[in-house]
Amino acid sequence: MKDLKYIHFFEDLLEQANNELVQKAKSEGKVAVGYTCYYIPEALLNCGNAFSVRLRAPNTGSLDISQYYMSSFICGYTRALFERAFEGGYNFLDFYASSDTCQQMVRVVENIHELKLIDNEKFDYGIIDAPMKLTSHGNKFYCDQVRHYFVEPLEKQFGVDFSDESIRNAVKEHNEMCDIFEQICELKKEENPVITPREFHILSLVSYTCPTYLILPYLRETLDELKQREKDEINRWRARVVVVGSELDDYAFSEILENCRCYVAADRYCFGSIPGRQRIVLNDTESAFEQVCRYYLESNQCPRFMSEDKVSGRKQLLADLVREYKADGIIYEQAKFCDFWGYERTLGVQIMANEYNIPTIGVDREYVVRGSGQLSTRIQAFMESLEIKKIQDAGGEGK
Repeated sequence: MKDLKYIHFFEDLLEQANNELVQKAKSEGKVAVGYTCYYIPEALLNCGNAFSVRLRAPNTGSLDISQYYMSSFICGYTRALFERAFEGGYNFLDFYASSDTCQQMVRVVENIHELKLIDNEKFDYGIIDAPMKLTSHGNKFYCDQVRHYFVEPLEKQFGVDFSDESIRNAVKEHNEMCDIFEQICELKKEENPVITPREFHILSLVSYTCPTYLILPYLRETLDELKQREKDEINRWRARVVVVGSELDDYAFSEILENCRCYVAADRYCFGSIPGRQRIVLNDTESAFEQVCRYYLESNQCPRFMSEDKVSGRKQLLADLVREYKADGIIYEQAKFCDFWGYERTLGVQIMANEYNIPTIGVDREYVVRGSGQLSTRIQAFMESLEIKKIQDAGGEGK
């Protein structure tokens, strides 16, 4: 297929955290709010004169400095963020919104603050204590935390407007972006899709790492382009999978799967399109703030939620995605030393294979996966097993 018009522009945007569109928003006097977790309500960070930036550390090399401060036994994502902050890569940030859902990430934020790594005299941060169960009390607690540690500091120090009208406008803009991704996801359900895993991963990442109001026109045009795009005559995909797991901002992972002719039909990893790129429906009777907070808490699929309904719900969601997107199997991916996803991956592989009868494998990986021959070998072997299963199933039907 012909390259998408803006694909190389999108790749350039992902080369650094302080990308061209972030710089443009800053030049317009906007407030840059960095964040790293779905527990942080992204839509609220785009109210008024603020814009959200999901933090990455592209082109990460040596992690020696972060290893010195934080040890080598924590995930590469957190170490890479600390390393990039030490290099001055996040000096454009005005505020850092974080949560204690991952203690490794809390160490990053606290080290950034204690070492004064952000060269911005107005820089501030907030860390919320997020609940681990869905209850009315937990929802109220979550709202109070978001209000106290994010909303109030941004209002007071940067003049961000969090009125009900402002929040509803931010949600409207957020939903416009989500509509684009929901339409693209529908295209992915086709037997021979017009978008590749690598392209979709790139589109998803730029939607998180760039100011929404600036990236939207490019995403709209890309959607129109995809609707008119001519498919390859031959379907080159050996199998379709659902990818689930921890934070994954290196689109080289999707490249590896693509090179193995493995199609990522749906992505349920941290900062993927499910649930991050699904519409927030608001009513007119409750405050927009409370509705947004409740949405992020209820739709959250983080393994930190340990109540029985959430644990079983995460497995059922995967089974539903496999059916909806016509997938042949599931790939659990986990960043090395990620505590929550380490447990989730170990149990999930067994449960999805044995109880749901869905072929499933688990892989752990470094933060930077480009050039990982071991990962490629694992995926190739999984593709072969799925192909053998298809042949066996076809033979069984013919008996």
